[in-house]
Amino acid sequence: MKLPGYFGCCAAFAVVGVGGPPAPGRPADDGSKPLPPPRLSGPMSLEEAVNSRRSVREFATRPLTAEQLSQLCWAGQGITEPRTGLRAAPSAGALYPIELYLVTAEGVDQYVPHRHALTRHKEGDVRSSLQAACLDQECVGQASLAVVIAAVESRTARKYGQRAERYCLIEAGHVAQNILLQAVALGLGGVPVGACDDAKVARVLDLPKDHAVLYVLAVGQPKK
Repeated sequence: MKLPGYFGCCAAFAVVGVGGPPAPGRPADDGSKPLPPPRLSGPMSLEEAVNSRRSVREFATRPLTAEQLSQLCWAGQGITEPRTGLRAAPSAGALYPIELYLVTAEGVDQYVPHRHALTRHKEGDVRSSLQAACLDQECVGQASLAVVIAAVESRTARKYGQRAERYCLIEAGHVAQNILLQAVALGLGGVPVGACDDAKVARVLDLPKDHAVLYVLAVGQPKK
């Protein structure tokens, strides 16, 4: 799979600016909606999460809470070192080409790591269209949340040239596993979806031209 050419380019309280972040749920000046602060400990150990992780393809219709969305985003791309901006998943050269898009019944939101917030990218429920773009896999349309992992390869290519494609793919795997293990720790289920029409997914979400779709994760409350 070839990514598009080089077209361009937490703690939740790590925020650029003065006065700290707005209260969770209250829109910021840039229109983003802050998520609740992520918890840094929980009732399940890493070993238990690894042992319990299974692919889940049938989901209940219950939407995820803001707290659950917060943890999933933080596990995937959250800032864990405010001073340097380092994130939960490793990135070649700390260049962070990965972008997370959250698809729910309300619309498509983009995760903003430096604010630990969501910004609305597209209104409306596009999960059925996303399912069609993922070879009509029902888990994508049925899940309360689909996380689309995209990459802006040019961010990494500036330093690593032709190796950038490989590094973006590797990083997407790191991010996906973090999110899937966090889902288990939250009592949720998830399944990674690699079989999709990348161009169709990008059109469904109205992604910028320099965003390459790499992975889709369906996440929700297990039906059984």
